[in-house]
Amino acid sequence: MRWFEGSIPDAINSAKQRGFVFVVVITGDDEQSAQLMSSWEDDRVSEAARNCCVAIRVDAKSDTCVQFSQIYPVVCIPSSFFIGENGIPLEVIAGSVPAEELLKRISRVKQMHAQEIGSGAALTCDLVENSPHDSTGTEPGSAAAAPVKQTAVTTESAAVPEAAKASLSSVVNNGSCSATDTCAENIQGSESEENLEAKVERLTKKLEERREQKKKGEEVNEIKKEIERRKTGKDMQDFKKKQEEDKTKRLLEERNREKAEEKAARERVRQQIAMDRADRASRYAKQQEEEALTKQALLRTREAEQKARMEALVRERSTTARIQFRLPDGSSFTNQFPSHSRLQEAWNFAVQEVGNRYGNFSLATMFPRREFTSEDLNKTLLELELAPSASVVLLPSGRATNTVVQSSGGGIWAVLGTILYPLLAVWRFLSSLMLPTPSASTAPARASAQQSSSFNNSSSATNKANRETLSKHTAENRPKDFKNDGKICRLRTQEDSEDDNNTWNGNSTQQM
Repeated sequence: MRWFEGSIPDAINSAKQRGFVFVVVITGDDEQSAQLMSSWEDDRVSEAARNCCVAIRVDAKSDTCVQFSQIYPVVCIPSSFFIGENGIPLEVIAGSVPAEELLKRISRVKQMHAQEIGSGAALTCDLVENSPHDSTGTEPGSAAAAPVKQTAVTTESAAVPEAAKASLSSVVNNGSCSATDTCAENIQGSESEENLEAKVERLTKKLEERREQKKKGEEVNEIKKEIERRKTGKDMQDFKKKQEEDKTKRLLEERNREKAEEKAARERVRQQIAMDRADRASRYAKQQEEEALTKQALLRTREAEQKARMEALVRERSTTARIQFRLPDGSSFTNQFPSHSRLQEAWNFAVQEVGNRYGNFSLATMFPRREFTSEDLNKTLLELELAPSASVVLLPSGRATNTVVQSSGGGIWAVLGTILYPLLAVWRFLSSLMLPTPSASTAPARASAQQSSSFNNSSSATNKANRETLSKHTAENRPKDFKNDGKICRLRTQEDSEDDNNTWNGNSTQQM
């Protein structure tokens, strides 16, 4: 397709000079515009439009399209306008059409254009033929008809009837003027019969009346033209206003539709978010429940294992009783007995170990303070609460006073032994490194040293036990001169009353 490269005014002049149809194709960037351009680029369409059309392509977003739409309303994009010589659209194609349909439209536009040109030429010929016939009376009439012919030939086909009317009215006016001149000549020829002044005055009045009538007619015509012009302008304004209202309505509908779509999209997103949150919450709750069940199972398993171990340990410890025998000299020895064995077996074991060193003795526990009698010897260790472990003291009978004296004396030796023990330890370490191994003769000395140390230890242990027993008896016999209130001890007085249970403010007033 061969498109015109210039502007729209140049294309209009070219179409008028060549007598072709002026074609304006408005396209955009959408798919329909591409289809319409492919139809115009078809070889058959190009061949059909080559000899009858001057085509120009206009972008829908350009200023040229805006100016064109002010004269010819552009309803949709793409569009094709076929405009004739008188400026009236012969055919308007809205949207895209195939090449075959476009060929049919071009053929129909050709026929309409040919008919328009034929009717315009015939009307021009009639005006040319009728104008000299009406103005043959006078020379001014023929002189005025010549411009009418030229105007009728050169104007557009839409303005031909108006030009013809204007020419005819000018011919009539010129004819009336010539008739007036003839009447004046006749009046001058008959001056001899009438009064010249009266006739001239009457003729002048008639001429003035005709001029006034002509002036009134011109004013009426001007008023009519102004009315038509205003009506046309009002119609154009109404048309533009309607276009603006339609455009505003379309924009409003489109905006409402976009808002509705956006609202629906937000609602879908909100619902999806709510579903995701619910799903996450359910998964989290399920996970927490599973973790709680797992923790509970682990706790139950651990508790069961711990309970089993405790039971096994209790059973193991309850089957045997570990008894520590503490001698008066501070030494001790330990042995294990079956928990169901009697205290007599423990006493027999102590007799075997001690022999007759302390004579007759009895067994006792220090915490709690209890001395076993001959009746307790037939009871089991479980009944006497000596299982799984216990500490039993051997108390020689008839030696309590001596024991106390020895304990008091042993306390001094224990203090001296504690002070001199580091020096003795250093001396023993150095002597073991420097001196040879002592012979068998030194064994009795070492045994005596060990016996003295054990005696000191036994003395200190006996002294400590006596002090603990004394403090316990003192605490039991001491009057309760204080009162425990949580972790706070308060001294008791004889005036204690129920007021201690009341609540007091900071200013020494009692709360009711």
